[in-house]
Amino acid sequence: MTNNLKVERARHNMTQADLAEAISVSRQSINAIEKSKFVPSTVLALKLAKLFKKPVEELFELESED
Repeated sequence: MTNNLKVERARHNMTQADLAEAISVSRQSINAIEKSKFVPSTVLALKLAKLFKKPVEELFELESED
């Protein structure tokens, strides 16, 4: 799975810590998601989509091997 989280975060001038606080997770969680080391839960993906006012599909995309 790939994601555009880092791009969206930059567009909103947010640090990883800012984003983590906004959705009540750790900064390490945001870092792991951005580096594709952690796949977020559905609830977390929906929180991120709501925060950035984007469909989930614009933040996360399945790769062919997923």
